[in-house]
Amino acid sequence: MKVLVIGSGAREHALCRALSLDPHVTALHCAPGNAGIAQVAELHPVDALDGKAVAALAEELGAGLVVVGPEAPLVAGVADAVREAGIPCFGPSGQAARLEGSKAFAKDVMAAAGVPTARSYVCTTPEEAGTALDAFGAPYVVKDDGLAAGKGVVVTDDLEAAKAHAAACERVVVEEFLDGPEVSLFAITDGETVLPLQPAQDFKRALNGDEGPNTGGMGAYSPLPWAEPKLVDEVLATVLQPTVDEMRRRGTPFSGLLYAGLAITSRGVRVIEFNARFGDPETQVVLARLKTPLAGVLLAAADGTLADLAPLRWSEDAAVTVVLASHNYPGAPRTGDPITGLDEVEAQDAPHAYVLHAGTRRDGDAVVSAGGRVLSVTATGEDLTQARDRAYTAVARIHLDGAHHRTDIALKAASGEQ
Repeated sequence: MKVLVIGSGAREHALCRALSLDPHVTALHCAPGNAGIAQVAELHPVDALDGKAVAALAEELGAGLVVVGPEAPLVAGVADAVREAGIPCFGPSGQAARLEGSKAFAKDVMAAAGVPTARSYVCTTPEEAGTALDAFGAPYVVKDDGLAAGKGVVVTDDLEAAKAHAAACERVVVEEFLDGPEVSLFAITDGETVLPLQPAQDFKRALNGDEGPNTGGMGAYSPLPWAEPKLVDEVLATVLQPTVDEMRRRGTPFSGLLYAGLAITSRGVRVIEFNARFGDPETQVVLARLKTPLAGVLLAAADGTLADLAPLRWSEDAAVTVVLASHNYPGAPRTGDPITGLDEVEAQDAPHAYVLHAGTRRDGDAVVSAGGRVLSVTATGEDLTQARDRAYTAVARIHLDGAHHRTDIALKAASGEQ
């Protein structure tokens, strides 16, 4: 099978790495890709938001499967254009991707499907937002209704900061604060059958101890030793399957990757948000533990045959990923700085630790930074402690001027805490 992956981040590098290890994949392409992906796939320039251009590239390459990584192309209908060209595509339609593209739409679907979530108000004026904030009280949770690359949510005790965020957005969802630890659970679906993956936890705040501004994610780990064994089955029954069934009932079936961001509250599991694609950085640790070859699973979702698949096989190992971010991230990042130490990680730490590229590009013989989140250093081990040690040993070999990373990824979980 020839596979084309669309995107250029660490999520796409994780997908490409997994696909490159699949014996059924005879040729692997990525557009536009990055410096790391170039080591496992042939890169092609493309406007990832241009469905016709993506479909044309897939036809030119003879791709038997297209995997759309990021949310923006999905919401723009790129998967529709690929399917219209007669090529199997992993990723929801533009209509179905509204589950991520609009927080208000997702709330409407959850209400119709009976999915447990936070109480909320959709607000379009400062007055409406102010009334909603007063109704719920602190901590205040304000979400940009549209796509915001993982940074459209403000959780704060500062009423003025909450109002300012609401005023900066055309439409917001103001909702009650959900207590308890957060869990990310991915599910692959063909619109009917839902196949949950292993849960992970990510770290959104920029600094240790969950301090600092919100980011797209600074690290993740899997499995969750503190989670109830029945968690995945419970979420499948109460969240994932009802949502997929409701989308099909509406005439906009959801096929691809349904990502549920969950809070394990004192009142039970609640959905924080849905995403319509693999999450970053959780993908890095989930795929590190998947033993079933990936291409066949994604193709089964694309062609509606998930029910025929054998159960997924998983490694018992733990996985940890640590994000190395550029100077000033999540503010306007500095780019163009050289990255050194990548060869040392490959020589000293493989196969237990490896580097997945996010914001990188080649500049002659050098690899340089090209975005906010630059690298995801990922490691596996017999338990979270060993995986953490291996990940941070590899991080220490890498130099990027001004870079920063959290040093507490999976630290509590490794010691038995939530």
